Amino acid sequence: MSLQFLITAFVVVIAPGTGVIYTLAMGLGHGKRAAIWAALGCTVGIVPHLSAATLGLAAVLHASALLFQTLKFAGVAYLLYLAWKMIRESGALAVTGDVTPQTGMHIARRGALINILNPKLSVFFLALLPPFLSGTPDTATLEMAQLGAVFMAMTFGVFVLYGLFASHARTFLLESKQVMRWLNRSFAAIFVALAARLAAERA
Repeated sequence: MSLQFLITAFVVVIAPGTGVIYTLAMGLGHGKRAAIWAALGCTVGIVPHLSAATLGLAAVLHASALLFQTLKFAGVAYLLYLAWKMIRESGALAVTGDVTPQTGMHIARRGALINILNPKLSVFFLALLPPFLSGTPDTATLEMAQLGAVFMAMTFGVFVLYGLFASHARTFLLESKQVMRWLNRSFAAIFVALAARLAAERA
């Protein structure tokens, strides 16, 4: 495994996206435990896309305009739903002083859906992984699986760090209701912006 791949993967992982925003929101709104579950869910949401890329199904998704558009707008709708949940001060995603009990699986399921409903991830893996393969056809599938596993481990580790940072900042931020209201509106606006960007993308 090359250093170039590790650097490329790290740069991709730390770049703010829907998964990072969700993990930060859960860390700020619900603490360390929720942030870790969110990071786990976002990581698990990578599996279908990695599998699709490894099996070559991403090429089919990329070629089928109807399939791509269907999955894309399902993702857009879900991001807008998350934005609405952020705006609602009593919502499950809202940043508040009173932590609403949520099961870890429920938090992780939301995180997984964020990535599962992003069709660009399959095409992304199909483009990212092949350049780092040895070129041996017999081991290509195994090599892609190994690279994908490293990418997922890196994703989980970085997202957990993001979430832990947010959970520590939570103590200072919760002292101001105005700051919490600003955070909720900001996260909601970010989800709307991400939904708009996804809607504008082409297969």
